[in-house]
Amino acid sequence: MGKADSFFREGAGRPTTGPAAPPSSLLDLLNVAAVVLDAEGRVVFWSPQAEELFGYTPAEALGEFAARLMVHEEHWGEVVKLFAEVMESGVGWAGAFPIRHKDGGTRLVEFRNMRLLDDLGDSYALGLAADQETVLRLERDVALSARLVSQSPIGLAVLDPDLRFVTVNPALERIHGRTAAEHLGRRVRDVLTHMDGEAIESRMRRVLETGEPVVDRYVVGRTHADPDHDHAWSVSYFRLEDSSGRILGMAGSVVDITERHRVAAEAAQARQRLALIAKASAAVGSTLGLEQTARELADFVVPGLADVAAVVVLDGAFHDRAALHASSARLRVLAVSSADPDPTTQTADPPEDPALFDGDRLITDCLHARRPVMVARTTSEDLIRIARPDESVSLLAEAGVHSYLAVPLVARGEVLGALDLRRSGNSAPFTEDDAVLASELAARAAVSIDNARWYQAQRHTALTLQRSLLSEPPSRLPGLEVACRYQPAGAVSEIGGDWFDAIPLRGDKTALVVGDVMGSGVSAAATMGQLRSATRAFAELDLAPAEVLQHLDHLTEGVGHTIATCIYCVYDPHRGTCRICLAGHLPPALLRPGWPAQLLELPTGAPLGVGGVPFEPATIAFRPGDQLALYTDGLVETRSDPIDTGLGTLLDALTATQGLELGETCDRVLDILRPPGGEDDVALLIARGRE
Repeated sequence: MGKADSFFREGAGRPTTGPAAPPSSLLDLLNVAAVVLDAEGRVVFWSPQAEELFGYTPAEALGEFAARLMVHEEHWGEVVKLFAEVMESGVGWAGAFPIRHKDGGTRLVEFRNMRLLDDLGDSYALGLAADQETVLRLERDVALSARLVSQSPIGLAVLDPDLRFVTVNPALERIHGRTAAEHLGRRVRDVLTHMDGEAIESRMRRVLETGEPVVDRYVVGRTHADPDHDHAWSVSYFRLEDSSGRILGMAGSVVDITERHRVAAEAAQARQRLALIAKASAAVGSTLGLEQTARELADFVVPGLADVAAVVVLDGAFHDRAALHASSARLRVLAVSSADPDPTTQTADPPEDPALFDGDRLITDCLHARRPVMVARTTSEDLIRIARPDESVSLLAEAGVHSYLAVPLVARGEVLGALDLRRSGNSAPFTEDDAVLASELAARAAVSIDNARWYQAQRHTALTLQRSLLSEPPSRLPGLEVACRYQPAGAVSEIGGDWFDAIPLRGDKTALVVGDVMGSGVSAAATMGQLRSATRAFAELDLAPAEVLQHLDHLTEGVGHTIATCIYCVYDPHRGTCRICLAGHLPPALLRPGWPAQLLELPTGAPLGVGGVPFEPATIAFRPGDQLALYTDGLVETRSDPIDTGLGTLLDALTATQGLELGETCDRVLDILRPPGGEDDVALLIARGRE
């Protein structure tokens, strides 16, 4: 009974709610019987619990010698001796003793016997008794509970109705980083000073008021056990009541799930990283413009990954191959993006000219090593190595730059440049995870930048070839004004096949030519150059339009698998006529003064290169003031609209521009039908008869 005795002693000082406080459920569970004997050992008081324990009614027990009533005869001597010792010495006795039940059976009963004195000096003996099996069962339950509480890895606590700690186990001491003594009698807000104690107590108070438990609530915060790092816990709160429904307080459990939280956070971060990379694939490289691609990359990583980002490329990337020297690097800043809209806090705008970065710069280290260079927390010495030649170190310091990361832009085994990232203000320093993410983004963006670089180089080559082969014809010829325009397509693969020409002939005549080589790129531009030169040579022979096209058709048959369309016109100012022949080409548009523009109905003919198909010429009157527009299909044909729509728009545009200078007319027509960056290149020639 030592543990039960200890329990009662610890609870002796427990406050009650008043003289009419309800009975303890623990005493009810023990069903303690009370018996009072006089100095001679006769029963003078007999409780209802005694009747239940021993089987005798008060009428049967009162006035009887207790030993003879409840003890077997062989134990009388021992009982009388113990009774005498208690009455003489005043020292109580406790222990288990076999008693005789009214039904004749024997039961082991736990006793607590003590002497009582009244105000007259008379002595009595008080005996408190409980069934030993009940006591042992309770002791086992208490021992089990104590072991579970003390050795459980789950933090456990009991709080009184005022939400003050009454009991905490060792696991909760470790979680909170405070001893049991630092808990007992204190409120939650006084113990968990690193967390929102008011909110926690408010939640507990609702549990006390409603009786509805809080189960498995996810909480993240810091305690005195580890004030520098976040931990995660699963907490549960339950209201404690006795058998009568009286609120005793509240129990709480705390399970440390920091590792699970960390794994979940890493998984979420990985998903976020993949989503960001997928988003970057769509957002970066939407065009084949080098500067635009760099701008998209810089804007994409701000502010999600950095506060300031710059895309820096080797100057050689603008020409042929990017060149990286042994120590220094000549770099050009293509784009800069900043999370702060205030221009005074931005470190730099993209400079117009490339700058030489010395070998001691961190970005130069990144380029040479082909790996990220990260400085989680920068010093004043680091800022010197971070600043670009056009930047001031003091400006970086004033902007609050405190963390730096540079990752190389490598595509197809070639270093193109680097992505320069900086964090300032209250942003967290860069981590290894940030470096991994930035490297993934840079690797994908580098391919887009390399594609843009290749595109610009190819486009420049094709345009150079195209323009070198497409010289501007004279604007004034006998009886004619001529204006021409060539507009390349938005994609490099669409450049190269269209041409125009105005060729002076004998007798003040003029040949007007527009053609379109099927195909694109440098090969189409070269073929176009051949056909244009051949057309000039045949025109010098003063051949009829159909004959010129026949010769060109024969020539085209011998140039690989080339197919081309062409319109060839010969204007004679003395006769006021224009002979026209088509080789699979769209009909010209004729505009006479005071009339709307119209398409001429002419035999279409077969494209050049088909062979064996005759060409049929047609002759129209062409007098001063009349206007003839020759064009390629890129002007009127799109993937989204039928060609009739484009032809109608062309006629409307020519009618609307009647009377303007021919150069302005060409520009207006191009603006209306084919803004820059169209799907196909365009050749446009407009001739107007004059006196």
